[in-house]
Amino acid sequence: MTAQASPPAGDAPAPFDGKAFVRDLTPAPGVYRMYGADGQVLYIGKALSLKKRVGSYFLKELPSRRIALMVAQIARIEVTVTRTESEALILENQLIKSLRPRYNVLLRDDKSYPHILLTDETWPKLGYHRGPRAMAGRYFGPYPSSGAVRETLDLMFKLFKLRSCEDSVFRNRSRPCLQHQIGRCSAPCVGLVPTREYDATVRRAVLFLEGRSTELVDELGKAMDEASQRLEFEQAAVLRDQIAGIRKIQARQYVEGEQVEMDVLALAMDQGAACVLLMAFRNGLNQGTRSFFPRPNGAESPEEVLGAFVAQYYLEQRPPREIVLSHAIADEALLQEVFSAQAGRKVELKSSVRGERARYLEIARQNAALALATEAASSASQRARLLSLQEMLGLGEPPARIECFDISHTMGEATVASCVVFDGEGPVRGQYRRYNITGIEPGDDYAAMHQALERRFRRGVEEGVLPDLLLIDGGAGQLAQARAVLDELGVQGVAMVGVAKGEARRAGHEALVLPDGRELRPGAASPGLQLVQQVRDEAHRFAITGHRGKRQKTRETSRLEDIPGIGPRRRASLLKHFGGLAGLKAAGAEEIARVEGVNDALAQRIYAALHGLEAQSPRNEA
Repeated sequence: MTAQASPPAGDAPAPFDGKAFVRDLTPAPGVYRMYGADGQVLYIGKALSLKKRVGSYFLKELPSRRIALMVAQIARIEVTVTRTESEALILENQLIKSLRPRYNVLLRDDKSYPHILLTDETWPKLGYHRGPRAMAGRYFGPYPSSGAVRETLDLMFKLFKLRSCEDSVFRNRSRPCLQHQIGRCSAPCVGLVPTREYDATVRRAVLFLEGRSTELVDELGKAMDEASQRLEFEQAAVLRDQIAGIRKIQARQYVEGEQVEMDVLALAMDQGAACVLLMAFRNGLNQGTRSFFPRPNGAESPEEVLGAFVAQYYLEQRPPREIVLSHAIADEALLQEVFSAQAGRKVELKSSVRGERARYLEIARQNAALALATEAASSASQRARLLSLQEMLGLGEPPARIECFDISHTMGEATVASCVVFDGEGPVRGQYRRYNITGIEPGDDYAAMHQALERRFRRGVEEGVLPDLLLIDGGAGQLAQARAVLDELGVQGVAMVGVAKGEARRAGHEALVLPDGRELRPGAASPGLQLVQQVRDEAHRFAITGHRGKRQKTRETSRLEDIPGIGPRRRASLLKHFGGLAGLKAAGAEEIARVEGVNDALAQRIYAALHGLEAQSPRNEA
């Protein structure tokens, strides 16, 4: 159920009458959204009673100047009624994430979090995962860094010997791989481990990843005794080694002798900026730290900023059993209830701790302050470079959005264009784009640039998202293509600069080509040129990475098409059977010959072509 109040139509809208709106508002729990006159969301909040919470904004005394400024801008309010306050909390954070209101504390982080994935299939695979959870299976994490994930995986493979290979490789192995030979895989691909035994190992690996090491050791000890009584001494030795490995891990680091699953969060604030440092413990092991820099958007209370971070972060990530906080936050009981329901077990939030936890919290506080100071220095440097660029190019104000385009190909093959985006804080990687260029003369960089720019700006005009400064990797010719595209689409107000390589391609000697034909050579010491170089180099890196991937895929596909006797139908059959080209390359000639429609001679030709060998005719045996 949604309700709203809008100002009456007219030449000059009347001020929003908050008291009149609240008079008829429901006392039920829900979420409220405050909008400004321009239609932008000012603030999103939740309430146990909408009537009481929204009404508190229209009292004579407001808690802060920030709230007073926000209330003065309200043009309308919309509310959504929920059944419980827990539902309101979840909806509030979903809306904050999608609408990013002007006055809410926002968790600013464009990186996905690394996890460990245990796939849901007959022979489950254990591996590193980052990004959307599209694959069926169990996800463990998030971990504070890729290094923490890889270290944990290294331990898991040594202890439990689960497979890590891709399905296309797994299905087509004829003998154990190197991972089995070095004792890190039980080789289920070739049947060296029974299904029942592998499933038991998977269940034990889950216990370990869930932090139930003590329970796991007890189970392994019991299984070892039973194996010994059955005189299965080899199996008992394997279990003994697993127990010894887990005991060794348990002895490396612990918190008050417990195998804990805990996050320690410390907040540092200074001059309107904030840093939350997360220190993660799993199985009692310190898995390292990660720094976050939420946008306070005027919030001055550490409790408010940390509370917003905790809600936004842990409603997206599975919370640990224990969360230790540097500041007491509002809605602690509500958050514990929601997190516990989400995790399927009890989750505790603590802000008053002693002993080892207090020591770790103090370490986290010190590191949060250090990370905030480092970020502030970096932000000041970025601001100085933007101001230098503004002055150098004669812009009215520092560019809030910079885009740079680059073209990459090899002798006209697999042409790819890249577009990278920078704002006042650095790269905005979630908005990078690549364009596969088609329908042009191979090697025609001007036509490639024209096509990429036309595609980008045609959509930009429709969506209303345009850069303040457009950088083109190239000289006057490439810049002319940019000018032509923007003229065709009627785009105005976008400054354009071509970045031409300096003599001997030396960094710092670049020439900045302006639309009127002038060239600027600010020199290596110029902060503005250093920013241009950073953006240009990132566009080049992003373009060449995409080009190499496309070129490799094109070459491998064409290599299969060039084999005599392989038409579209057989090619599709082969790729389907082996799960792609990687699986086909990993297969031997004997496995390839098992595909319907492929005889021994053709299988030999396929194998030879994919491995750069001369095809041999199969020998006839008497």
